[in-house]
Amino acid sequence: MIFSLNVLLILIRVSLSGAVLDANYYQKTCPQVEDIIYTTVRNATTHDVKVSARILRMFFHDCFIRGCDASVLLDSTPDNKAEKDGHINFSLAAFEVIDDAKTKLEQSCPKTVSCADILAIAARDVVVISGGPSWSVLKGRKDGRISRAEETKSLPLSYHNTSQLIHSFSEKGLSVKDLVTLSGGHTLGRSRCAEFAYRLRNFSSAHDTDPTLDPEFAAELKVVCPIHNKDPNAGANLDKSGLGFDNDYYKRIVGGRGLLVSDQTLLGDHRTRWRVEALARYQRLFFWDFGPAMVRLGNVGVDESGEVRLNCRVVN
Repeated sequence: MIFSLNVLLILIRVSLSGAVLDANYYQKTCPQVEDIIYTTVRNATTHDVKVSARILRMFFHDCFIRGCDASVLLDSTPDNKAEKDGHINFSLAAFEVIDDAKTKLEQSCPKTVSCADILAIAARDVVVISGGPSWSVLKGRKDGRISRAEETKSLPLSYHNTSQLIHSFSEKGLSVKDLVTLSGGHTLGRSRCAEFAYRLRNFSSAHDTDPTLDPEFAAELKVVCPIHNKDPNAGANLDKSGLGFDNDYYKRIVGGRGLLVSDQTLLGDHRTRWRVEALARYQRLFFWDFGPAMVRLGNVGVDESGEVRLNCRVVN
């Protein structure tokens, strides 16, 4: 009951902000929208377990650039390099899953469901499929017409400290609580050596290895990421499995096993430490908070002046 009230309050705030998002937006025009997307995503995750992490990350990267407008899905053109081809987005994948859902929706409800809403719903579904919480996705977003690779430079980076992360999130209207809660999405997925290898050797003049890293964990990572690593895909999971949605991510941070600086830094700052420790202790609290945080993320930069793309990769 309290969870439902939280979502209701968020819905009221969304309405007051001028955006027309509604959990029942497609109730009359495409009532089967969520079933179609869930089935598509479920089939994709069955064939490739990495799909869940990829779609969740894609949604985050979309919302942090120009808001949640599916601009990350647009392909580059001869005259424009799009977001998905920005350096930080080279590792984004699973675009074909969104394409598949869009194709099915165009057959069932032509010119109705935006790509931005498909991505928002799919992000919720991969969390549920991975064993995490569910929430009501607010809908009614329109698809943006602009996508520029150079704008991806404003995304939070894996080496950012807590102050930098708080600043990035506050610029999107997200709180410190949202920062810590949404960082828990790292419970799904993995990171390549290039994102964290600098923590393992020649870290500073005083420390060869990042002192915030558990020594045993650092030794394990040095084996995974040798000095002359020739495998560009070598890396490690962000939690113990990288597949199940749980609070192990926070437990690892508390134990000095946060893989990225942007993860481990949350334990070293008084503004975030207490919440990391609380979420490490209580998985139910993490699940309770994650849905409402995703609803707030999904309302970032909602624009009513866009369109409903017929193909998620190109503007109409």
